[in-house]
Formats: sequence, structure tokens, C-alpha cells
Amino acid sequence: MPFGFMGKVLWADLSTGKIWDEKIDEQIYRDFLGGYGLAAKLIYDRQPAKIDPLGPDAIISFTTGLLTGTGAPFSGRYMVAGKSPLTGTWGDANSGGYFSPMLKRTGYDAVFVKGISQKPVVLVINQDKAQLMDASFVWGKDCVETETIIREKLGDNKYQVACIGPAGEKLSLISGVITDGGRAAGRSGLGAVMGSKRLKAIAALGDKKTELADSNSFSQIRKSYLEKFKKKPPFKDKASVDNLNFMGKLVRSFFPFLFATPPTTYKELILRYGTAGLTAFSSESGDSPVKNWGGSGYHDFPLDSKSSKISSENVLKYQEKRYFCAFCPLGCGGIVKVKEGKYAMENGHKPEYETLAAFGTMCLNDDLESIIAANEICNRTGLDTISAGASVAFAIECYENGLITDKDTDGIKLTWGNADAIVKMTEMLATRSGFGDVLADGVKKAAEKIGKGSEKFAVHAGGQELPMHSPLFDPSFGTAYEVEPTPGRHTISSDTYVMLMELHKKFKQVKPFKQVSLKSSKYNYDKVGEYQAINSQYVQVGNSAGICMFGLMVGEYPLFEWINLATGWKLNTQDFLDIGERILTLRHCFNVREGIKPADTRIRNRASGHPALGKGPLAGITLDLDKTAKRYYDKMGWNYETGVPDKARLMALRLDNVVKDMK
Repeated sequence: MPFGFMGKVLWADLSTGKIWDEKIDEQIYRDFLGGYGLAAKLIYDRQPAKIDPLGPDAIISFTTGLLTGTGAPFSGRYMVAGKSPLTGTWGDANSGGYFSPMLKRTGYDAVFVKGISQKPVVLVINQDKAQLMDASFVWGKDCVETETIIREKLGDNKYQVACIGPAGEKLSLISGVITDGGRAAGRSGLGAVMGSKRLKAIAALGDKKTELADSNSFSQIRKSYLEKFKKKPPFKDKASVDNLNFMGKLVRSFFPFLFATPPTTYKELILRYGTAGLTAFSSESGDSPVKNWGGSGYHDFPLDSKSSKISSENVLKYQEKRYFCAFCPLGCGGIVKVKEGKYAMENGHKPEYETLAAFGTMCLNDDLESIIAANEICNRTGLDTISAGASVAFAIECYENGLITDKDTDGIKLTWGNADAIVKMTEMLATRSGFGDVLADGVKKAAEKIGKGSEKFAVHAGGQELPMHSPLFDPSFGTAYEVEPTPGRHTISSDTYVMLMELHKKFKQVKPFKQVSLKSSKYNYDKVGEYQAINSQYVQVGNSAGICMFGLMVGEYPLFEWINLATGWKLNTQDFLDIGERILTLRHCFNVREGIKPADTRIRNRASGHPALGKGPLAGITLDLDKTAKRYYDKMGWNYETGVPDKARLMALRLDNVVKDMK
């Protein structure tokens, strides 16, 4: 009997209608855990190189984490993975909600889908029985409607549904997969892959338990962890969050020092506000991109008159209740309501920081209700809010510079801060209406269509819009955006994460952050390769175990202990680092086999100081990302020019079958 995992996955070929089970050897779980580790192994082995990501040979996977279903806190994540139609690289997206534990309760660790159906379908999994159901009755419906109608059709409200909306159906390359009416696996354009297959949704229902090798010890550690987690924060943490906006002003001022942020302070912030508590601080300090990466929050979106309107308490005014994902003790989400006015709505999901910045600071928009509306449009139609907001900001700058006109935009005046125009263009983007069709595939494709030098306003890595954290503020984000197998990804590694995850307590190679340091020390690249590699490897383990990143960032998380107790394995710290490196390297090798070179995902644009900003706290900074990325590649044993990993390293990681593809 397997412990910690179910030991089998479900396959569906939509071209033939065939559905079958596959048992997975325990050694594969030992080597790749679950999540996108398992996805990388099976997709790399089964999918031919250089296939069309929207074609029948493309495989899309929905994978639970190894710790999903065990009761471990923060273990409710699932991952969608496959070849990204947006970047042509390995693509994956991570989301919470309640879909992942329910999928695992059906008796499957993952679902893999290939082929193209002749008509829209829903893959229904009830316990360990699966069937394809005609989806004509929900094709064209938004994601909230789709979930409701499918449950009614199946006669059971306990079904958990992962679905696409109209954006995915229309093959928008910035579309994602939605669960729970607003939890989004948004990145990489994988909603378009579902749309190309005419796979409207997966509906799962089950009651199977995940067996644990040592349930008593597992429960004891869980109890101890939750008791510690629920303790009231120290006064200093409360005071830090109370004065976060002042800290933003201090950081952007001529004050030369930086203070390390302990995970307990970050936990207090997220408990109080969710990620919405970050907006004003991040805008003021320089963390947030402003005015499509060309501005400064201090000058263009001031804290007292602009950014504070879309942050913290002002967001909570609309929150009706908190939202907790499965197995989450933190509850960073929220259900919001706009009671009246042109953006009135019921029961929407609270916009996260990334959304508030993408439709706020990026567009110079301080109308919070319009941002809530844009967020709801994205959730219902199945759009990635980062890419959607960035695409609208790009369009505004093109409009302001005369590269597009009212004639192009159907009379919509795309000016900075024009809330109505931002919401309207988001609607058009979601449905590929008018000029929205130009934006529906992201800024890189849009710039190719517009021409006229618009590419200088298109900020992306390999085709994917960058997240709302400026590399000029934390240079290691810039390295991550370039070197991660899914480019433009902000949830894997950075100096900020090394600090908040307290990796010095887990890995002797990492030294603790100084409590006080000079701002200039951020641009000392001496340790960036080693620390970033370790951080990446550690997060690979967390993702493949199904753990929310916040769980790794708000206090010491016994990740390795829980995996061993769940499975009965006796892996040590180095074993886990090796697993992380194996998963990371295989995802990278996928890109090499696809012909992707390191130069294809470099960000030599505004986000890296090319050209440098002319004002604000980050004025004049130009990053040497060639140096930092090369150090990372050297640490990983990957060639910086070709991306090809060292053969001996591949063999040591037991990736023997990959060697033949590395040319």
C-alpha cells in the first residue's frame, strides 16, 4: 500500500475518447514527489519535442501535491502544467481552493489529457470512475456559471470543478484555469490549451483517504505547528504592520539602511489584509512597477493621494468575509461586495496584490471599485490578471504616444487612470472584441501586430508579462524571471524569499540575513548564484508537495519531516535538495529540447534598467543580469549560451534518459 500518495494517475485521450489508469512506480514519487515534479517526468517522457502546444499531441496535466490530502497545513495546492502556448517553454500554474484535495480523494494523484475532442466536453471523475460528458450546455458560460451548472447537472454540490471561461475557449494566450469562482492557475496561457482541446472542465468527487506511514507522529507535529502558528504576534510585528506605509516612505527616501523582515511580521500582514496589504508600501518603495514600468510611485502614484486608496484597510472595506483555501490556517483571501454604483457586484473574490498593482499602479488607476470589477471580469472569463493588467497598461502607453488612436480602440480613450476605459478594455480583451483581440495574446504578440516601435513598451520575459515586483528593487527577481523554466515567474526564488523562508535554518550553505544592512548591498551579486539555486530547489519540493508558498514564508515549516512521515521514507536534507534540483533540471531540459536558449528569455528592458528610470527611488539603476544569471547557470551546471546541462550532473540526478536530447 502506498503512503502519502495514491500510486496512480488518470489519462484521457480526447481524440479517441479513451480513458485509462496508469500505476506509477514508487521510485518516481521518490524522485519527483507530485505536483509539477510528477508532471515534468511524465510529460517529458510521453510528449514529442517541438509539438504545437495547441495541437493534439500536447499534454496538459492537473496534479495534486504529495502532501495534499494528508492534513498538513497549507497543502491544498494543485498545478496545471504543459507546454506554454504563450512562451513555447515549459509552462505551469499553481492554485489553491478545494479542487486539489477532492481530486486526490478520487484515488488519482493526477490527470493527464491529450488529443482534441470534436465537441466540448467535461471530464467527470467520481471516485475512481471517469467519463467524458458533453459540455455544450456550458460552452460559452463564464467560470462561475460553469461551476454552478455542472454541479446541478451532476446532482451533487460537492463536486469540485476546474474550468476555463470564454477567454480560454477563444484561445487567449494569457488565459488560465479557474476553481472556486476565483482561484486562478493563471500563468503560462494553459487555459488556451484546455480551450484548444475543447475541454471545458474537470469535475471531481471522491472520498478516498490518503494513508500515512506514521500518522501519530505526523499529527503530533501538526498539532505543535498549529499551536505555534496561532500564537499572538509580538508587539514589534503588529507595530511594523501598523506603520507599513511609513516604512514605504522610509525605504524610498535617502535613508541608506534596510531592515530584515522576519516571517512573523509577514504573517501578521497577511493575516490582517491578505496580499492587498502590500500595495501602498510596494508602490512607494519601488517594489511595484508603475506606469507600465516607466514611472515612479513616489512621483506618479503618491502614497497619500493614490496608492493608499487601493491598499490595506481601503480594500477590507469591501470584504464581506475571509476566504480560506483547503487546509489553510492563514486565510489570505476574501469575498467582496460592491454595494452600489456602476461597478456594483455580489460575492467576488478580493483582488490580490498582483491584481491591484497590474490594474492599479501599472495603469495609474486609483479607483478601487474598477479594479475589483476588472478582477471579477478576469475570474469569470478565465484570464491571468497579471498579464491582462500589463496588456492594458501597454495599450495605454501606446495610445498616449500616438501609436494607436480612437479609431483602433473603438473610441475608447485609453489614458492613464481612466478607470472606465481600463474596465471596458479588459472586457474586450476577455472576449477578443475589437482592439481586445490585439491584446488577448499578451504584450509581445500585441507589439508585433501594432509595430511602430511599440515593442519598447512591451515588458516581458520570453513572451510572458512580468509580475508586479521590480528587479530594480530586488535584483534576484530579475534573475528568476530569466532563468526559471517558466519565464516571468515570481513565486520561486528571490532574496526576499530566502529571508522570509529562513533558509539559513535549513541549509548550512545559507547565511542569515543581517538585521540591518546598506541598501547598496542588494546589488552585491556575490552569493546570488548559490542562494538562488538553493531557494529554487527548495521551492520545487514545496510545489511538488502541494504546499502554498505562504506556508513556507510565515514561519518555520516542517516540510521535509512531513514528507518523510507521510511516506515512510528517510530522506535527509541533501536528498531533498537533490529532488528539487532533479525537478528543476528536468523542467529546464524540456526547454532545451524545445530549442529555447537562455537569450530567448532575457529581460533587457525597463524592468532591468535598460533604459534606467529617470526619477524615484530606483532612478539610475541598471542591473547586470548577465552576471547574476550566469552565476546561477554555473551553480546549476547549465551552459549559459546553450542551456545544455552538464552530462555528468544529469547522470548523477538519474536523468539518464534526458542525456540523448541535450545537443
